[in-house]
Order: sequence, then C-alpha cells, then structure tokens
Amino acid sequence: MYLPGKEIYNNFFNDKFNLNENWIYKRTGIKKRYWAEDEKASEIAIKSVENLIKTNEDINIKNIGLIIVASTSFERTMPGISFEIQKKFNIKECMCMDISAGCSGYINAIDIAKKYLDLGEVKSALVVGVEKLSKFIDTEDINTAIILGDGAGATLLGKSENKQYAENIESIGQEGDILTSKENEKIYMDGKKIYKFGTMKVAENIKELLEREELDITKIKYIIPHQSNIRIINSMAERIGAKKGQVYVNIENVGNTFNASIPIALNEIIKDKLLNEKDKIMLVGYGGGLNLGSILIEI
Repeated sequence: MYLPGKEIYNNFFNDKFNLNENWIYKRTGIKKRYWAEDEKASEIAIKSVENLIKTNEDINIKNIGLIIVASTSFERTMPGISFEIQKKFNIKECMCMDISAGCSGYINAIDIAKKYLDLGEVKSALVVGVEKLSKFIDTEDINTAIILGDGAGATLLGKSENKQYAENIESIGQEGDILTSKENEKIYMDGKKIYKFGTMKVAENIKELLEREELDITKIKYIIPHQSNIRIINSMAERIGAKKGQVYVNIENVGNTFNASIPIALNEIIKDKLLNEKDKIMLVGYGGGLNLGSILIEI
C-alpha cells in the first residue's frame, strides 16, 4: 500500500463548516485522511507496487501477465495507469487494462484476474486500486469533503488449487445518479440514498453469497468492506449478523479511498499476520455506478 505524505485531520474542516471537534468522527468514524499534493494517481499507484515488491522478495516481476488498475481518478484517457505501471517496471508480454466501475471496481478487477488465472492465460496478475480523490473534492460540500482521501493498494494474485472462491457481483446503473463524478466537475453524493444502498442492498448481496455457498457468517474470519463510513459499515454488519471484530475497519486513520480502501485494509491484515491457512475472508465493495459485490476467498 501507499499513502501520500499530507495528513488531513478533522480540525482542518472544523472552522470551515463550523463543527465541534468530534462531529466528523461521530458521523463518519474518520479522524484523518491523506491528500496528495504534487503526485499523480499513476505515481501513487506505482509507489504501492514498489512497496509490494520491497516487502515480498520472492516476487518475480517477469511472471506478471496481467495488470488491472481500478480507479475513478483517471487523469487521461490513454495510456492508462496499468500501462504506466508496465512501463515503469519494464514488464514484458503483459496485458494491461484500466477499469472504471465506481468505488468498488477493485472487486471487479480481482474477479477478472481470477478468471484469467483459472483459464491458464496468465501465471500471475497484479491488481491495483488507486485514487487521488482530493483532486475532485468540492471543499464546500460537507457530504464528500470530510470523508474522501487518497491512496493505493497493490495485490499480486496467483492460481491456487482446491481453494474455495465465489463471487456475487452486480450493477444497478438505473440508480447511478446518486453518486457521480462528471468531467470537470466535483464529486456529488446523495448521502441518504447511498446510506440505504450501502446497508440494505449490500447486506442482501452478502447473504445471497453465503446462502449459495451454504456457509454461515460465523465461518468467515474477516469481512473486509469498502471503508465508506462507519455508520454504513456498522449497520451492514448488524444486518448480516456479524460479531464484534469480525468486520475489519481502518477508516479512522485512512478515510474513504474508494478503490484503494479494500487493498489497503488487506495489506494491514496480512502485515499484522491476522490470517492463517484455510481461513475464509470476504471482500465487500459498493459505491458509484451503482456497483456492488462480495467475494469469498479461502486463504
């Protein structure tokens, strides 16, 4: 993972919106977020891959046959960020693609990479979720300014035998206007409708996947959701019957980083050695599009 160097604490917004010290934290679960200054989204993504390589000496860059970048912070139409990563690390014979699937595009990217691996088309795949949301924040809009941050997370995937994997990914384009980011405009979000979507619909998605796989929620070691807002996460957790500590939350010190939120959380979990072989985890994404999905992975 990689987080830019500029830390933005809640007191940055207190005077602007006439808020007391704990107002933002109580409603969002966020104490700070990171904003990039001179760095581009592509540079943030590259730095997350550099950190991935530094912390995993056995990684063979030459074996990467697919790079997928999920983001909503694209700075240009082409070449994409995935191509910039390929160029930076001089990865040969590699297929690159950038996908735009809202805040939960990382979920789609993981599933696409999994299918290429299963087909035997590639030996390993690199999936990166990256955002530079500070560029698109309307600092006068309290709904978005106080929650959004920048960052990136890089994940290297390889094929595993006899490991459980299942997904439940769906899109609802008919309701996409409740969270938008148009060219040359700032991010717009209808907070009330997003809350309803992030709690009720996402909980239904998770329950459907568990039912299909004939699994009880207690069999899942960690549920790792998109770090949107603590109230949404807590409400979703209650609806699916998750026990305390089962839903992994790191929004307090990172903020909402859209596509980077799940891989950043995954990095923390792995770094802290919280997983063992055969553990089952669930990645849960939701947001703009509208797009949502849950992925079950056996470690």
